[in-house]
Amino acid sequence: MLIAALSLAIAASCVATAPGGEIAAALLERRLAERIDRCGDLHVLVAPAARVRAALPAARRRRWRMPTLGRESYAVRRIGSSIVITARDTRGLVYGAGWLLRHLDVADGAPRLTAPANVTLSPRFATRLTQIGYRPKNNSYDAWTLAMFERRIEDFALWGASGVQIIAPVSDDEASSPLFPAPPRETLAGIARITHRLGLDVALYYPELGDYRKAEQVEGEVAAFTRVLGDLPQVDALYVPGGDPGHTDPDHLFPLVARQAAVLHRRNPAAPVYLSTQGFDAAGLDAFYRQLDRRPDWLAGVFVGPQTRDPLPVQRRGIPGRYPLILYPDIAHTMHAQFPVPQWWPEFALTEGREPINPRPRAYRLIAERFLPLTQGFVTYSEGVNDDFNQLLWFQFGWSLATDPHDVARQYARMFIGDPAAAALPFALEANWTGDPAANTGIDRTLALTDRVRPARFADWRIDSLRYRAVYDAIVRQRTIAARQRLAAVRAAPDAASARAALDRPDGAAVAPLRARLFALAERLWQQARLQLSVTRYGATTIERGANLDRVDVDLTGRSAMLAALARGFPLPDRRRRAEGTLYDDLGRPDAEPHLVRGTGFAADPQMYDTAIDGIADRTPEDGWPLPALDYAEALYDRPIRLHYAGLDPHRRYRLVATYAGEDYTLPMTLTANGRYTLQSAFARTSNPMTVEIAIPPAATAGGTLDLAWTRPPGMGGSGRGHQVAETWLIPEPLSSSPIAGVP
Repeated sequence: MLIAALSLAIAASCVATAPGGEIAAALLERRLAERIDRCGDLHVLVAPAARVRAALPAARRRRWRMPTLGRESYAVRRIGSSIVITARDTRGLVYGAGWLLRHLDVADGAPRLTAPANVTLSPRFATRLTQIGYRPKNNSYDAWTLAMFERRIEDFALWGASGVQIIAPVSDDEASSPLFPAPPRETLAGIARITHRLGLDVALYYPELGDYRKAEQVEGEVAAFTRVLGDLPQVDALYVPGGDPGHTDPDHLFPLVARQAAVLHRRNPAAPVYLSTQGFDAAGLDAFYRQLDRRPDWLAGVFVGPQTRDPLPVQRRGIPGRYPLILYPDIAHTMHAQFPVPQWWPEFALTEGREPINPRPRAYRLIAERFLPLTQGFVTYSEGVNDDFNQLLWFQFGWSLATDPHDVARQYARMFIGDPAAAALPFALEANWTGDPAANTGIDRTLALTDRVRPARFADWRIDSLRYRAVYDAIVRQRTIAARQRLAAVRAAPDAASARAALDRPDGAAVAPLRARLFALAERLWQQARLQLSVTRYGATTIERGANLDRVDVDLTGRSAMLAALARGFPLPDRRRRAEGTLYDDLGRPDAEPHLVRGTGFAADPQMYDTAIDGIADRTPEDGWPLPALDYAEALYDRPIRLHYAGLDPHRRYRLVATYAGEDYTLPMTLTANGRYTLQSAFARTSNPMTVEIAIPPAATAGGTLDLAWTRPPGMGGSGRGHQVAETWLIPEPLSSSPIAGVP
């Protein structure tokens, strides 16, 4: 306690303030107290613009020149030996304090600025929010106290957020969580108070979950909304999704939200109201656009998020210009997501899953540059702290699209870790997911880099989160190598007993110590940040919700399916080879789908509307699925999955064998050849996986090429997923009279 008090006293001696600057100055003092032993040359004045001159020493007042400041602008200036942080109000002053902390090197215990104290900055985009969900599905926040939220929201403010968006207590979730330290309404009100104290905005995300075709249902929802507003000290904006969650058609949604907007505006006349196009099918989206054509004056704009049929540029062209767009980027997820990791190797998808620790600096720079110019800003869709680097990176994009993610990484390392070597980690971790983990030696270098980082005394949970990802990637690499060695040994085995013995070989000596490190880091992250990396240990709702510790030992060899095949006979058939000249695709595996038409590609199409997506089923090999059936190719909405074959023999007949597998729900698929021949019409899978056999009309291959296209029923909404193909064999005639080896 004495050391802490002394540190705070030292920090206070470094910071002076004037009336109106107390909140930002106190925040800066607390953060400096964690970092410095002495002020050195650091003497900071934090003061509103109108009070700077009076607060400066008399000898320096004549040197002060008032900068021109907008509502959210701030300025940092050196006046003699003092650094002045000024702005119009608390919000801007906190932004200025954040600039100083992000550019402050404290490696030797004394502070040193790494950039000249001569900046005046204003944000380019007015809306710079992130979502906070105090709900069971969240991977961390449902176990947080208000003190933890206060620290988190301060970080958001120091990095330039305009506010936070809180999810209403009733959403597509359980009403309570066993991890809640306090009731939701009490906690959300506390979050709002913390946010407003820092001068930031509080937005409310309020899904409409009922059936509003009857007047009494509308009245009940308006009353429920009024109660939610009553629990919060202030609401500065309202966001209502069209879907995800919710399912209200636009002709009922718009009148309902108009009623709720009136309730909100009686309390806060300036609060904007936004709707999203999420979840609508083609007819619903057309109805949404027709409602906009009526020019409702209570509507401020439209936010564009996941599960939206029309890409953002299409929506911008179709929505009246009076309604600005707000991007709602999903920064939390890697697959089944708005911006999937392109060509993500199935070993990563199977283990690390949909919601891992996921810094993606290069990808999100591309996404921000492509989409933000069409908008007035963003609300990052987050599920906790797994995407922490992405959140802070987006706040900086909100100030300038010229932001260099490398600069952000250096500031991140400086402010939260205290070792400049850590600045390389977000980029190294992103590169770890490029290509085959067995061949990616960069994964080893990333782990070595992580081990060289020496966190400062003030470092928080963030270094452990980066370490966790680096260790996990290293485990995936080592286990993938071992799995492939087992498979090679099985193929080379002289008999069934030897094959079974090969399947039982361990993963190798490197895995056990890495695994021990991973579990220790998971425990630290639970203790420090309440990150729920396991269902059984830490109370995560499902494995999909970030609990990938529970998947670290998942089988990567396909052992169950291979043992079942061995029980049927030895040797094991080569799944890829069915007959002489067979053309095989293990769809979903980037190195084994030579006939897949990838389309536009992630760089030009980061939402992958016109790009084939490599995905993986919500199953594991322990369920008895062969490995090739677990991964699949898919396309979104009305776009087809396409395969292209060239160099076919026009004099031979062909047949197609296909495995349909993927997520547990399925949609009818239509398969056409060369755009002319319908091979399957609205075919519904009856099992998962399911293998089918289809004759190819000779006319379809008479020209030596074949184009196959799978589509789902047109015009549907929701996630856009649901037509997925796992494996294909194009087999030339004549065929063996024996059954097709290896096909279930």
